[in-house]
Amino acid sequence: MIPQVVRAWFHRYFSDPQAVLLAALLIAGFTVVLTMGAMLAPVLASIVLAYLLEGLVRQLQRRKVPRIASVLLVYVLFVAVLLVIVFGLLPVLSRQVTQFAQELPNMVSQGKQLLIQLPERYPNTLSVEQVNELFARIRSELGTVGQSVVSFSLSSIPGLITLLVYVILVPLLVFFFLKDKGVILHWVTSLLPRERSLPTEVWQQMDVQIGNYVRGKFWEILIVGGVSYAVFAFLGLEYAPLLAVLVGLSVIIPYIGATVVTFPVALVAYFQWGWGDQFGWLMAAYLLIQALDGNVLVPLLFSEVVNLHPVAIIVAVLVFGGLWGLWGVFFAIPLATLVKVLLTTWPRRPISPEEASA
Repeated sequence: MIPQVVRAWFHRYFSDPQAVLLAALLIAGFTVVLTMGAMLAPVLASIVLAYLLEGLVRQLQRRKVPRIASVLLVYVLFVAVLLVIVFGLLPVLSRQVTQFAQELPNMVSQGKQLLIQLPERYPNTLSVEQVNELFARIRSELGTVGQSVVSFSLSSIPGLITLLVYVILVPLLVFFFLKDKGVILHWVTSLLPRERSLPTEVWQQMDVQIGNYVRGKFWEILIVGGVSYAVFAFLGLEYAPLLAVLVGLSVIIPYIGATVVTFPVALVAYFQWGWGDQFGWLMAAYLLIQALDGNVLVPLLFSEVVNLHPVAIIVAVLVFGGLWGLWGVFFAIPLATLVKVLLTTWPRRPISPEEASA
């Protein structure tokens, strides 16, 4: 009975040759990413950046600017922004990370003085020995983390070499992806069968979805990070650039990212000001930024992206993040959208009366 059910299911969903072709392409793509994702990381990063810049190229083309001139103008702007990030922003963030790691033990000591009062208030629940043991473990772990952040050893040289290779390869690949987009797409499609209506339909929908998502996510990171830095700097919060970058990057992980980043923002604000008006104003401003991001900015930037239920988004983040790490988290929503598109467009053979009665 079970083999008959399986045969009926397979015949219903895979009797169309287009469905078989689409399934083969999906399996091949997932296999390549799973097995060679680390090696192809510069290529994946370049494709994401090319998607991001393609929108600017198209806007220039709509203004009657030739394709090659549009690509050159956008690429020069991209290189200029990249140089500002590498030589302007990264050194500042590196110094602040080092300074924050050095001050963590002092923050822990201050926290201990606060928590040591709890055994006096709740002697039956918490003891002084438990508090001391907890902070001894925290101090030990933070000391290890601080040494690894501050110290520079020979073991970090391979990572620096890899980063240098990426800095050279990614801009080069981005240029060729923009310049030879038509040639590359023509070469890829020439390897596929001529009759590929279903994969083409799915690709056209996903091309729009991924392009809108990548560009929208970039602007969301930029706007949320920029506004956060302006607010933090205006209120005089320490480590404003570092915390603003964390807040901006937190939007990559829906729901979870904003919750996690709230803790370092509140921690720095508390140890700088304590429980006071400045702490209250800062947290109120931070929560306002998060509320405006979720209720105004996200609907505005992602109006053309297929709506997904929050449960589906969280499941996609967990599943694809577990499979592909940061890339899986970043593309969790487009991949979940791909699953939704496949479920709606996949051809199904109608069930015959004999199969229904069986």
